Amino acid sequence: MAREKSPDYGVLQEFIDRLFDGREDYMRLEVVLEGEAYGLNGELMEVLNLLPPGLYTRDRLCGQINSSLSSHGWGYVYGAVH
Repeated sequence: MAREKSPDYGVLQEFIDRLFDGREDYMRLEVVLEGEAYGLNGELMEVLNLLPPGLYTRDRLCGQINSSLSSHGWGYVYGAVH
């Protein structure tokens, strides 16, 4: 059974673009709180909640998120981030 793209496809990329507009790094907790404030759905919040503690640049955060999306099989559903 093929999965379809979510109506939220691309929302995570929009979130990343907005998050790093004018700022270079975030602590994990800040990323999670910003995701909640942005209104990310439950599955996308699950991805953010799986982030290990630490300081995240855009590249590091995108790598972690893409890894989680891939392991959940959600890369096609929500789209990769960069």
